Amino acid sequence: MTMPFPEPTIPAAGRTEVFLRYLDYFRETVATKVSALPDAELRRSRLSSGWTPLELVKHLRHVELRWIEWGFQGRDVGDPWADRRDDRWYVAPEETRESLLDALRTQGAHTRSVVEANHLSTRGAPGPRWDGAQPPPLERVLFHLLQEYARHLGHLDVVTELAGGPVGE
Repeated sequence: MTMPFPEPTIPAAGRTEVFLRYLDYFRETVATKVSALPDAELRRSRLSSGWTPLELVKHLRHVELRWIEWGFQGRDVGDPWADRRDDRWYVAPEETRESLLDALRTQGAHTRSVVEANHLSTRGAPGPRWDGAQPPPLERVLFHLLQEYARHLGHLDVVTELAGGPVGE
């Protein structure tokens, strides 16, 4: 599914809607780009840093998990760093494009429900995510998520172009 860019000229009910539109757009664009890649490119790295497109998908799912569930909600999520092994991103051989994209979209639906149920000024729950600091308000958490998605989507743009996949937004 290709989602239109959330142009600033499209009216929105408020900042919450703007945040959610951009998060949905970035998430779905990642899914579209990864879905367009040939199977041989999913576990192949085209960059010296060594990450693969599937590792990026899993990482972004865990970024949302860490910031929304473990952080803002203060929930026990088991291993919040389950996207890593030996200090790098990791995808197990049995994990598939479909399962990772489903997990990303499910996490996104959870993020949306949490955001819609809270005001942007609501502070996160105290917990280990904040390492003893005062939890930030939801708006700051969402701003951080947007920069993560935008940055990593830019990385994925380069990788998919090198792999012969879709170019640009």
